[in-house]
Amino acid sequence: QVQLQESGPGLVKPSQTLSLICTISGASITTNNYAWSWIRQPPGKGLEWMGNIGSTGSVYYSPSLQSRTSISRDTTKNQLTLQLSSMTPQDTAVYYCVSQRLTGDYDYWGQGTQVTVSS
Repeated sequence: QVQLQESGPGLVKPSQTLSLICTISGASITTNNYAWSWIRQPPGKGLEWMGNIGSTGSVYYSPSLQSRTSISRDTTKNQLTLQLSSMTPQDTAVYYCVSQRLTGDYDYWGQGTQVTVSS
């Protein structure tokens, strides 16, 4: 079974860059079965897809976040990373690492990590 675990700082100051890591077990990050996505949910709002990285390393971003987002992977550690720059309080959210099938369906979810942006 695929398991995903997010890790990173719970508190970030405005204008700083957020860095999160997702450690994947039960599947290779290079598998053809999945793309690996970052999704977030601000308090009281719906889920927002931020971007993903596919088996070949190709990366796709949400147009609304593309200018501030960087997604990468470490194949030796089987880890997915997210960097989000110029953080504002509006970026306060629970951030999830998610496996995404080729059909587009989301399959396995990490438990999520709360990130709060505050000075």
